[in-house]
Amino acid sequence: MSKDYYEILGVNEFDSAEDIKSAYKKLARKWHPDIAGNSESVLKMFKDINEAYETLSNSVKKEEYDREA
Repeated sequence: MSKDYYEILGVNEFDSAEDIKSAYKKLARKWHPDIAGNSESVLKMFKDINEAYETLSNSVKKEEYDREA
């Protein structure tokens, strides 16, 4: 496992789906390229946030991710 999705979103493994969604929304707003700029670091962070949410918001993908950890 190369990225810690929980760390990226600032949540832990036992947080509810609503907590994960709320953390995602706050970070996505903060790091959106239209707001934070179009630098390479901003685009990478925004991509990582979306990738983390895509995995942790899907119960099947989250279970698989947790098993790999």
